[in-house]
Amino acid sequence: MSKLILACLGAAVWSAAAAAMAEPVKVPIDSDEKGTIYVAPNVNPTETSAYTKGATVGVQRPDGSGTYIGTDTSTPRPTYSLGASTGGNVSLTGGVLSDGKNNNGVKAGVTIKY
Repeated sequence: MSKLILACLGAAVWSAAAAAMAEPVKVPIDSDEKGTIYVAPNVNPTETSAYTKGATVGVQRPDGSGTYIGTDTSTPRPTYSLGASTGGNVSLTGGVLSDGKNNNGVKAGVTIKY
């Protein structure tokens, strides 16, 4: 019984770590001492190719703060998002998303760097 609990706990930790590391790939467009402008495409791979279903465009500054705006067209109604984050060791993030009809939301979070 204890081996089953240990195995379940290990699987939960593994999946939580994988989810925490999952971050969209940001392709830099322009960069200088003020920050980086990037595009993060929403790529959907197939067996023989890959296609995009929207993208996010954002600015990330050297202190970690930034803003973004994006669209996701992988659903029947496109979803639009907008957000920002502060920099530093304790970063506050906030954003909104909507498809203009049924899917509306607000997201907020805190990132602590250690």
